[in-house]
Amino acid sequence: MITYIKVMERQNSETRQGQIKQAVLDIIYTDGLKNLSTRNLAKRIGMSEGAIFRHFATKQDIILAIIQDVQTDFIGQLRKIATSSLEPKERLQKFICSTVQYLTDNKGITMLLFSEASHNNDEQLKSTLRQIFNNQKSLVSKIFLDGIAEGTWDEEIPVENLAMLYMGIPVSLNIELILNRGESQNDNFCKKMLSLMLKLLKR
Repeated sequence: MITYIKVMERQNSETRQGQIKQAVLDIIYTDGLKNLSTRNLAKRIGMSEGAIFRHFATKQDIILAIIQDVQTDFIGQLRKIATSSLEPKERLQKFICSTVQYLTDNKGITMLLFSEASHNNDEQLKSTLRQIFNNQKSLVSKIFLDGIAEGTWDEEIPVENLAMLYMGIPVSLNIELILNRGESQNDNFCKKMLSLMLKLLKR
């Protein structure tokens, strides 16, 4: 019985933590980073400020938890795609579309990542952000290099430059989401990005 109660308490805490993290992203996306305060956060999820700090010691801990989720969920998913046995073209399509889908499902994440990378002096946080950006570039580069090795794509293509082009997808998608009030035709956006990449890779 005691074990069951502990499990339920942990699940309830994890649920609350998830709600808090999602509310942070919602506030960043709809109201901007300048309005991310514990007061606004508490109001958004119907919880007292004190209750928030029972789940996270500081606001910075919430930000760090979100960024760790990106590393686990987003980068983990991209790694599975990049290292799969699928043909490079199919991997690239899934890689780009998964990126678009994740960023659409987690509106606010792009603004959070770029803001923290630019203004935060926390070395642990910067190290995690550096890993996220480097992992994205290395994983998409692996797909390009595999296609080149198979003779599918042009061996003269500068892989590093193309990887940087992929890294611009979050910014382009974020602009589209803002201009379209949060709505984006994911399939269409993904097809456009894939078409551009394939034209550049063509032998």
